[in-house]
Amino acid sequence: MAAPGWLIPVTAIFVLQTTTSFVGRLIPIIAPAASNEFGWSGSSIGYLTASYSLGGLAILAGGATMLKQVGGVRTVQLTLLLGVASMALFLQPSIGLALLACFIMGLSNGAAHPAGSEVLQRFSPPEKRNLIFSIKQAGVPLGGVIAGLAIPALVLLTGWRTALFACAILIVLPTLLTWRLSLRLDETRGVKPWHFTLPGLHSLRAFRAPLQSLGHNPGLFRMSIVGSLFAITQSCWFTFTVIYLIDKLEFSLGLAGAVFAVMQVGGVIGRVALGWFSDYVHSATLSLSVAAILSAVTTVLLGLSTPAWPLWAIVTLAFVAGSSAASWNGVQIAEIARRSPPDQIPETAAGSSILINLINMLVPAAFAAFVAFSGRYDYAFGLVGLCTLLVLVALPRDRQAAK
Repeated sequence: MAAPGWLIPVTAIFVLQTTTSFVGRLIPIIAPAASNEFGWSGSSIGYLTASYSLGGLAILAGGATMLKQVGGVRTVQLTLLLGVASMALFLQPSIGLALLACFIMGLSNGAAHPAGSEVLQRFSPPEKRNLIFSIKQAGVPLGGVIAGLAIPALVLLTGWRTALFACAILIVLPTLLTWRLSLRLDETRGVKPWHFTLPGLHSLRAFRAPLQSLGHNPGLFRMSIVGSLFAITQSCWFTFTVIYLIDKLEFSLGLAGAVFAVMQVGGVIGRVALGWFSDYVHSATLSLSVAAILSAVTTVLLGLSTPAWPLWAIVTLAFVAGSSAASWNGVQIAEIARRSPPDQIPETAAGSSILINLINMLVPAAFAAFVAFSGRYDYAFGLVGLCTLLVLVALPRDRQAAK
């Protein structure tokens, strides 16, 4: 029996999505070790993550021409290699250079979403769309699983500098393995890879075009707001879980990394399960409502946790949080693609991603500033949980099935 036509595209996009996720997850895991050596404050992790998200926002705002000329898959591959090169900046005891490195590393994350949406919308059977998009998005927590298990062990065994070098190899290998697939998957405008137009200030004038594309129908805009609200919770879990477990619950780096990996395993399972459930009940609204409620509850409970809590409770909480706070992406992205005019999918995917990247840039910095000022993680996580419940208000109420 011949393999389905969507298998190779999904596999390639899944591998690249996992790799871009690994790039982002290594920041909050390896930063505590670098911070201890260089004397950076604990809150610097929030600012490093914000810079990473700013890089993603920059490629969404100024890289539309590159995406269309070179192709989405090739753009992701090129930005991954550029991110690997920038990791050398971490070796200097300068927070400014570290912020620049995070910005460059974030470029691949910004390119991954519109590229993946455009490719998968062309190759996905309508009856499997939510599941396929969710499989692709399962690469995000899978990258976190690999990071959470591998990086703390490498740091403890070899030091964080050698761990950083090993991470670079783990990023380069899958990028090169998928290199030739770009020729098969990308729809380009006949421009050779070395002849593309680099993003510049002139391309920033098109910044509003992706956001304007979200106005094609009210449901499209509301679903973009839903993604932004979910991103508040997800960004805080991904950014602050490790440092919270170390600073407040007195975990070791290795144990905190293992809990982080459990959370990401929950995300892998949750994303696929939520995509399947959405297709089964023909309702993205129902599945995302369930995810929002569970996400809010687990976030509030994390803020209430203390060193007296048993390990199994923290591990369970992390798994359920991963299954809810990090499970929404595939369904939300599939809904954005489904509600978009066919010729506007890259633009609407970019517009929704711009909103999400703005949240990913602003919220970690605001969370870090709030904790630094008040010293209260419980209040911070409580406010984040309340924001997640706003998803129930923002979700579109139409009865259009996800076909």
